[in-house]
Amino acid sequence: METGLLNGKKVLVVDDEPDVLETLEDILIMCDVVTADSFEAANSLMEQDSFDIAVLDIMGVDGYRLLEKALDKKIIAVMLTAGALSLKDTVRSYKKGAAGYIPKDKMADMPLYLTDILEAKECGNHFWWRWKERFGSYYDRKFGTGWQEEDREFWDKSVYWY
Repeated sequence: METGLLNGKKVLVVDDEPDVLETLEDILIMCDVVTADSFEAANSLMEQDSFDIAVLDIMGVDGYRLLEKALDKKIIAVMLTAGALSLKDTVRSYKKGAAGYIPKDKMADMPLYLTDILEAKECGNHFWWRWKERFGSYYDRKFGTGWQEEDREFWDKSVYWY
């Protein structure tokens, strides 16, 4: 997997689970990773420093509030979740401006997903341009093959679904 676009990127990883922080530090070895285990710590870091990307847990650290803060700071933000893994939160993350929505059980491939996002930015594509390719079959297994029916209009019109 080519991850050259990630080399040297400054990435803020926010999660209340120490093992997730450790795992992502190990996986994103090509990046300069800074971790935070709470909303307050992450907010303070975003106020003091600049980051290329923020990987934000949804539950436990008030991820959606952090998403707003990151976007205000022009930081590409990606949502990471286990407890909030749902169709509703996928749509919510997209609509609120997250560059991606990644289930924690897929975080071993985080370099691939973040590279997709940086490549999209570089090429002028929408951040979610490869979302279906990366997560469509996962969602089929997790939610059943008709999962798009819950919000058909959204899934049919969303830029990343094509």
